[in-house]
Amino acid sequence: MRHRGLRPMSIDELVCRGRQEASKWLERTGAIKRNGPRRRRAVDVDRFHAFGPCRFFEGAVSERTPRLLIGRMPAARDEVVNVAEAVCRGSFDLLGYSGLCFGEPVDWHLDPVSGRRAPLVHWSRIAPLDRTLVGDHKVVWELNRHQWIVRLGQAYRLTGDLRYARAFAANIRQWMDANPRGIGINWASSLEVALRLISWCWSLHLFRESPVLSPDLLAEMLEGIWAHAAHIERYLSHYFSPNTHLTGEALGLFYAGLLFPDLPRSARWRTLGSRILVDQSERQIHPDGVYFEQSTGYARYTLEIYLHFLILGARNAWPIPPVVSERVGRMLDFLLAVRFPDGSMPQIGDADSGSLVPLARRSQDDFRGVFATAAALFGRADFAWAAGAATPEILWLLGPEGLRAFDAVRPAPPASTPSRLFADGGYVVTRSGWEPDGHQLIFDVGPLGCRVSGGHGHADLLSVQCAVFGQPYLVDAGTCCYTADSTSRDFFRSTAAHSTVVVDGEPQAAPAAPFQWRERPSARLRAWRSTPEFDFADADHRAYLRLPGAVVHRRRVLFVRAGYWVLADDLEGSGEHAVELRFQFAPIEVDVDSTLWARARGRGGTGLLIRPFASVDLRASVHSGDVAPMQGWISAEYGRRQPAPVLVYSVVTRAPLRIMTLLWPTSDPHATAASVAPLFGEDTMPVGLVFEDIGESVCFDDLGVRLSITGVSAPAAKGSEGV
Repeated sequence: MRHRGLRPMSIDELVCRGRQEASKWLERTGAIKRNGPRRRRAVDVDRFHAFGPCRFFEGAVSERTPRLLIGRMPAARDEVVNVAEAVCRGSFDLLGYSGLCFGEPVDWHLDPVSGRRAPLVHWSRIAPLDRTLVGDHKVVWELNRHQWIVRLGQAYRLTGDLRYARAFAANIRQWMDANPRGIGINWASSLEVALRLISWCWSLHLFRESPVLSPDLLAEMLEGIWAHAAHIERYLSHYFSPNTHLTGEALGLFYAGLLFPDLPRSARWRTLGSRILVDQSERQIHPDGVYFEQSTGYARYTLEIYLHFLILGARNAWPIPPVVSERVGRMLDFLLAVRFPDGSMPQIGDADSGSLVPLARRSQDDFRGVFATAAALFGRADFAWAAGAATPEILWLLGPEGLRAFDAVRPAPPASTPSRLFADGGYVVTRSGWEPDGHQLIFDVGPLGCRVSGGHGHADLLSVQCAVFGQPYLVDAGTCCYTADSTSRDFFRSTAAHSTVVVDGEPQAAPAAPFQWRERPSARLRAWRSTPEFDFADADHRAYLRLPGAVVHRRRVLFVRAGYWVLADDLEGSGEHAVELRFQFAPIEVDVDSTLWARARGRGGTGLLIRPFASVDLRASVHSGDVAPMQGWISAEYGRRQPAPVLVYSVVTRAPLRIMTLLWPTSDPHATAASVAPLFGEDTMPVGLVFEDIGESVCFDDLGVRLSITGVSAPAAKGSEGV
């Protein structure tokens, strides 16, 4: 069976889907009872108090954690208390939204942004992506993950204030009354059920010494955890979203089965969850460490899932094959490489501003908590360097021993070369070094998303992101939303929202649904070479073969370590085409003059100069926050967008065409532009640039198989040689 935009399903997946569809029907008709096990309550409660702390994260149960956190990280204590106070007032900061109100008591099925309320029917009758029915399901689900209850638990541990415990108990009871098993939108995603189960596990352990956690409430929550795990097991995402959905669900089963061994089916859950996590570590993390959905946001989810798996497994002497730690380490290595010099993480693909268990407030581009935890767990100096300092996550997850382990590591930048090719995932990273004020460029030479559906990938083939003097200048536009409106969803993942070439106003791929594409083209890396003097990458894609004239876009990126980049964009094919060379900036000041020189001015008085050269006349324009057609927007957090300049060089001409573009970092963006002249070949196309002020030249030959810099000459291999 093949679904449009999806890979064909295997026989096992078809059988799994058939069973799940049958289970939905039996639940709707009442043939399957939805109540959990109501037996051995007292035994479960007693054993939880006796043995629960020994099984859970050391930091969450250690009596020393609150004192250490207050002493070492007082700002983290204040942040936790502020969140807890807001929750007690009924105010929630979720995703990119601040101060959301869901009513009193909380309406667990309401999207307050749109004002729509999901119906109380069996979950299988609800289409979460139907905005007219439920509003933005992400907002509803984020509330119902109950991660803010974990924040109440942290505040209780740090202050001893019973108000936070009472708010926890009241909200849990209200939720259980308003969300009977299988009824409503909050059972419509097994991942959301798993994330709520994990939050409940954390809250039980954080509030375990509170008088508010009565035996009756504890027993009801244990029954609820059983019901959650049973639902997850029955509706695992083997064929629907087998990505972070499947690994998050598996972690939920591992939590329930490991922490509550007296629950019926607990042995099966911990074994099943562990097996899925081990298997998926090799499937979802490429050998070079790139997450298979081409998304840094979901890479963070994946890392959090596997770090919890490794820590809980070690705490309970559960055997985990070394391959899991190895893949996790490689993923962290990749994120170290693409991390901007200022410490922020570039957006690649989708991101929803969520987290597995947000133990500290983190913006979407802040990965310090993950790096810090990994530094303590693996003893890696480069992870500690990326974290910058010990973080609250270390204490809550690993406790005092974790903090000691982090302090024992002497932070140091990676020992690997700054510029790297990640051939499996399809990324080239060129950078001047590991200094915080360095230059870096990320070149996308891989596929559009993963082979399953490409759902979280963007149509960003051959796009670049660039930081100069440590600061991000050219960026990915972000995600903005999944379902709020199709125009925003489609724009932010479109080719026009990325720094690449658009032909005839067409995206490289057309969306078929919010998480599907009609086609999934891929870039091809033709050559890669890195020397002490320069980095050179050559790639192309054939997404525009469908256009009249069968256009192929080829982009070559040369980084000269003296401190600049040259991009050579070739459009091979025939016929007349409208061509746009686009550069999406962060929200900084950008202008362009009549000679086509563009100046971008960042913080600290530094800047980036851009100038294209071609054998035809180009037009230049800068847009910011244009709505029709939508362009000039970025989204740093889910649910929010802001104007940001997009620089467009455009022309209508016949193919073939070559545009050679200089990206020149400068310490004075107001200075006169460097004296640069193009070199033209016999076919009138530009083949190189001459820098008259510094007496240097850069040259490609007509075939692009040789490049030379003044005083340096080296071949860039044809085909896959040198890769």
